[in-house]
Amino acid sequence: MTETKTETSKDTHKLRSAKHIAVVNGIGLKKVHAKRLRDMYRSAGWPCLDVVEIELLAAGLLERLQEEGGHERMRVTNAGIQFLAQAANSNRQAKDPHEALVEKVAHEMLKEGRLVWTNLSLRAKVTLQEEEQGSWRYCMPDVFSIRNSSVQAYLEPVVHEIKVNRADLLGDLKRPEKRAAYLELGGQCWYVLGRDAKDRPIAEPEEIPVECGVIQLVQDRLEILRVAPKKQFNHLPFAVWMNLAKATPLNRAMLDLDHLTNLV
Repeated sequence: MTETKTETSKDTHKLRSAKHIAVVNGIGLKKVHAKRLRDMYRSAGWPCLDVVEIELLAAGLLERLQEEGGHERMRVTNAGIQFLAQAANSNRQAKDPHEALVEKVAHEMLKEGRLVWTNLSLRAKVTLQEEEQGSWRYCMPDVFSIRNSSVQAYLEPVVHEIKVNRADLLGDLKRPEKRAAYLELGGQCWYVLGRDAKDRPIAEPEEIPVECGVIQLVQDRLEILRVAPKKQFNHLPFAVWMNLAKATPLNRAMLDLDHLTNLV
């Protein structure tokens, strides 16, 4: 992998695929340093007083500030901001198509004011035609979102299943129990279809079951090809609420910065 260098007046950042993800002012930085720097940027800057913090200070990515009451706090420097921006851009370009499309859908849901989660492990009670009694099924929707409302009936949960590979999509369509679980969880279920290596849609809307909506990636935008039918919805199951309570909903800052911890 070719080294990428960004020079500031005093700092040289080298992102690379070795043991250290970057070298700044002679200090080798790892994923834990990128995560700490991101966390400091989000927080009030209370010091942790550990080796990671010392190395970030020595690299010039953090600075110490003395408060009026004598307390000390940390602040991300301009060099630290540039490091975060460069690292975010580098990792954004390296993301695989599925991850990029998941992020795009999550962004759209956030823009609509919804609460959004990705890769939740949820459980739904599903009854298939050949079954007399329902059975519990685990599923992991790529994007799960609800309206930001305190009224159960207004939550309108929605599942988005992201597919960027035709073989993966066709295999998924052969699993009615998975689709039934998604429909049980949400008022709507959408398939979001990516494009192949020749920039062709991986499927046509007619190939997707009619109980699901279809969204197609067209250039850099999401285009609705078929609206998902809305199921009657009264409340989320208690088990789903418990899973949501244990997870943290996404926000735009998380989508922009969280992938710093996955730098390679």
